[in-house]
Parts: sequence; C-alpha cells; structure tokens
Amino acid sequence: MFGEISDGIETLTIFHGPDSYITPSWYAIGKVVPTWNYAVVHAYGVLRVVDNASWLRAQLDALTEHNESSFPEPWAVSDAPPEYIERIMAAIVGVEMVITKLLGKWKVSQNQPAQDQVGVISGLKASSLPESEAMAALVETQGCSMLLN
Repeated sequence: MFGEISDGIETLTIFHGPDSYITPSWYAIGKVVPTWNYAVVHAYGVLRVVDNASWLRAQLDALTEHNESSFPEPWAVSDAPPEYIERIMAAIVGVEMVITKLLGKWKVSQNQPAQDQVGVISGLKASSLPESEAMAALVETQGCSMLLN
C-alpha cells in the first residue's frame, strides 16, 4: 500500500489541453514576439482511498474500454485469466479525488486583433506542430469563426 496516500489529503491535479508555439510570422502586424498558446485546468480536491473490489473493477473496465475503443478488436479486462486479474487488483490502490475547486485558464490569441487570429489559425492548420489542429480550433472558436466563414 502507498504509505503516502490516505483519506483527506488535499491535492492538485493539472489537466493539460492543447498547446502550441506561435511564431510572429503568422501575424500581420510587424512588431511582435513569439508566444505560446495553451489551455489548462487545475482541479483541487481531497483524496479518498477506495478499498472496494467492485468499484476498482468498474474503474479498470471503464479505463480499458475507453483506451481500447479505437482498435478493430478491442481487448477487455475479461479477456485475461480471472486469477491474474484478481492478483493484479490486489496490488492496485483505488484513489478517488473529490473535486472542491476547478480553475481553467487559456491563452489562445484572444488578445490579438482579428487579422492576427486569422493568421494564427492558418499557420497552425498548415503546420506539423503537435496539437496544432486542436489549438487552431480553440483560436477559431474564440472570436474568429465568423471571419473564416
């Protein structure tokens, strides 16, 4: 068992959304510098240790189903030998976070003029940067969608 995890510990979990480098060459205005666009949520809460085999099995099944859903022949926890699953589950500590506060923050070129936002969207869509499509969609939904239609 984890000696450090027990009920009542206050915690912070950070969920990262898309993020991307933004080059000044995508802006129409000349006097700018590079920047970084991002989206993030900070979830504050209290940990709760769950010692319940049914709850843990439901979590394992749901997590596996979620991650296997894109495969042509998804694997399921029930595909493993039952005695193996029992042994593995005995080594897993179930932890739930009871969320007390959520804070979201983003920088998605919303402070830029519309023409620069259009340039950022076009640049991101044409780039091979990781998560560029997802960031382009965020910039687009934050004020530019009418300009692009």
